[in-house]
Amino acid sequence: MGTGISGQSVLILGGSSGIGLACARRFAAAGARVRIVGRDPDRGSKAAASIGHDAVFLRADCAEPADIERMVAEAAARGGIDTMICSIGGARLPQLLHLQSLDDIRISLTQDLAPFLYAGRAVLPVMRAQRRGAVINIASDAGKVATPGEAVIGAGMAAIIQFTRGLAIEGKRDGIRANVITPSLVEGTPLTDRLMQEGTFAAKLFAKARQLAHLGPTTAGDLAELALFLAGPGASKITGQAISVNGGISAF
Repeated sequence: MGTGISGQSVLILGGSSGIGLACARRFAAAGARVRIVGRDPDRGSKAAASIGHDAVFLRADCAEPADIERMVAEAAARGGIDTMICSIGGARLPQLLHLQSLDDIRISLTQDLAPFLYAGRAVLPVMRAQRRGAVINIASDAGKVATPGEAVIGAGMAAIIQFTRGLAIEGKRDGIRANVITPSLVEGTPLTDRLMQEGTFAAKLFAKARQLAHLGPTTAGDLAELALFLAGPGASKITGQAISVNGGISAF
């Protein structure tokens, strides 16, 4: 295996589908003890069974602080948390700001942004007690560059990036590292499928972006490989970074 991941306890929020599930499979294959978190018990149990390697599903609504605290305590009791990956992908499609209601904005902030902050705060005491830990958040390049239709989404992604950097600075004395992976268009995920099928505006926007990915389209597996590296000893000096994986769509 050679990744330094074997034996790690890895908690993956949003691990029952898309990027989170790809991470769960990759970490399990590298010998980690994987716990995936989601709201749907049926989908989560099926995902855990498909991963194998004794993967476990933990139910939690990550938009609810009490649920997050309970779930983190349960995961910690099962052998600690060496790495926490947050891949709580937003389900909202890009839309021009003047077409969004104030309630749309509220939902974006409470469902797509807040869970990252709750999870980071909830896991901090566990990792401080261990004197080690890695937090890997999956955000988006929308947090780095302004794009039509992503004013609200981008604001949330930028907040995730800045929160992770703050966590990195506060946690480094306790051996805690925190980094962000920021993809653009990720092929084969439920959100991208919706973007291309349902959203006329979004489909046009991302069809243009796809043409710029001259290194090839980004897949969930690409992000899982980077997450694996960031959780391992080869990344022991890397913290507070927001790393784009986008096939060449843009450069930051």
